[in-house]
Amino acid sequence: MNRLAPSVRPCVSTERLPTKLFYGSYNNCSSPNLIVVVASIVVLTLGSNGQVFATSAIRGIRFLQILRMLHVDRQGGTWRLLGSVVFIHRQELITTLYIGFLGLIFSSYFVYLAEKDAVEDEEEGKNTGTFSSYADALWWGVITVTTIGYGDTVPRTWMGKIVASCFSVFAISFFALPAGILGSGFALKVQQKQRQKHFNRQIPAAAMLIQCLWRCYAADKSFNSTATWQVYLSDPNPPAANNNAAGGSGSNYSMPLSKVSDSNNYVQLC
Repeated sequence: MNRLAPSVRPCVSTERLPTKLFYGSYNNCSSPNLIVVVASIVVLTLGSNGQVFATSAIRGIRFLQILRMLHVDRQGGTWRLLGSVVFIHRQELITTLYIGFLGLIFSSYFVYLAEKDAVEDEEEGKNTGTFSSYADALWWGVITVTTIGYGDTVPRTWMGKIVASCFSVFAISFFALPAGILGSGFALKVQQKQRQKHFNRQIPAAAMLIQCLWRCYAADKSFNSTATWQVYLSDPNPPAANNNAAGGSGSNYSMPLSKVSDSNNYVQLC
């Protein structure tokens, strides 16, 4: 049923028909799960007997089922976090990798120069120095800076050992810097997200406090600005002089509203 879901989903969608036929189909066709469905259908159709359409080779497409692991992070938050950290620290990463690769190239070349003229073994008639080409020296350099050290290619002369020792101390330190840069970048990014969440939780409380203080200030009798709530506050004993001055036809400014009738309570609470 999970394999049939991408093909059935556009038909049972609650969207309108044009959107259902185009956008729904496009979204499902772009899903990695569709690759798994197609690969499984091809393998099941061709079977395991015969060599029609290279069935044995197509059977290897079943490895694409590993793409189901991508559903663990459907929103892509992990990749966005990694991309943001790399983008922020791109200058430091480029600098360290550039210097590290320069050290790798030159050190491998110096080791090759020191080891290519090694003394030949008299019994076997072979070169005891295994650096027969610059490619061997470069292979040795890559294995050394990655701290793997297979041991299949090693310097045998004293000059080669001295160069290899200096290279190991210098190049490995530069190739190890990106790990520290990315680690500190991840820690700072996570700390920044936590700080942002804490700040977002404080915004409603701060807004309520500001509104309460403004209501108290605007409802004060000594407040003379036009932006005031005094016109909405009902006066229980309006002076008769106001009605007489208005000729009996004017209306007082008592406008009781349900939303502002509790302004006195705000004043008392604050």
